Amino acid sequence: MKRVLVTGAGGFVGARVMARLAGRLELVAAPAGALRDAGREAVERLVQSAAPDAILHTAALSDTGYCEAHPEESRRANVELPVWLAAAARKSGAKLVAFSSDQVYTGLEGPGPFDENTPLAPANVYGRHKREAEQRVLDQAGDAVLLRATWLYDLPGGGLPIRGNLPLDLLAAAREGKKLAFSAGDWRGVTWARQAVDNLPAALAWPGGVYNFGCENDRDMYATALAFCELLGLAPAPVEAARRPRCLLMDGGKARRLGARFDGTVEGFARCLARREG
Repeated sequence: MKRVLVTGAGGFVGARVMARLAGRLELVAAPAGALRDAGREAVERLVQSAAPDAILHTAALSDTGYCEAHPEESRRANVELPVWLAAAARKSGAKLVAFSSDQVYTGLEGPGPFDENTPLAPANVYGRHKREAEQRVLDQAGDAVLLRATWLYDLPGGGLPIRGNLPLDLLAAAREGKKLAFSAGDWRGVTWARQAVDNLPAALAWPGGVYNFGCENDRDMYATALAFCELLGLAPAPVEAARRPRCLLMDGGKARRLGARFDGTVEGFARCLARREG
């Protein structure tokens, strides 16, 4: 059984990795807070102590607004830490799989979906740092896998940590009598976190490089939000139209050819609800 060191094991993604992949992988959680103030040498010692076959790096500073206001914190968490892990992985012979983000596609014009070879010029701090991390990690460890994840969601349950996400935001808005604004000019995939986690064991064996990772979507975010509201039984829908042109749609063909399996965005949410109700 492959021995995998998991960073961010108490976080939104990492906790779901620990819960769902136990038994399929030998999971070793990085101690809580061990990487918060760690430098390169401490990261290397952590990896050496764990002696993993692979490292699954789920820890990140992913609040785009916070990263914009605190770029130095973002750089440390989203660039330097994965680069240090890549160096430690190379030295120990472990394979690194780390999360990147669809935010690397910010600032692009055109209808999408974009593949991994699309020239990039990210328009926000978080996207720029994730793109820099991709490049520098691969310079350190050419066999590393960088997963450009979509917006992830889950529903509460199982004692797992939860955070604001599309369905929970819609439910909260309906409960509070508020409207959330979504744009018919905004395009991106939205993925049930369980499906992302279930695809990670396959990703551990992929060749080094970047991969679009998550649900594709044939609807704009206004239409997507309305579809989620319908599935949630929210009528009238707590949604209003806005004007915000953006396209983060990703072509998932590269990962799909290597065994990744994702539903479409709306179909994935229907499956999430069916599992919860079943």
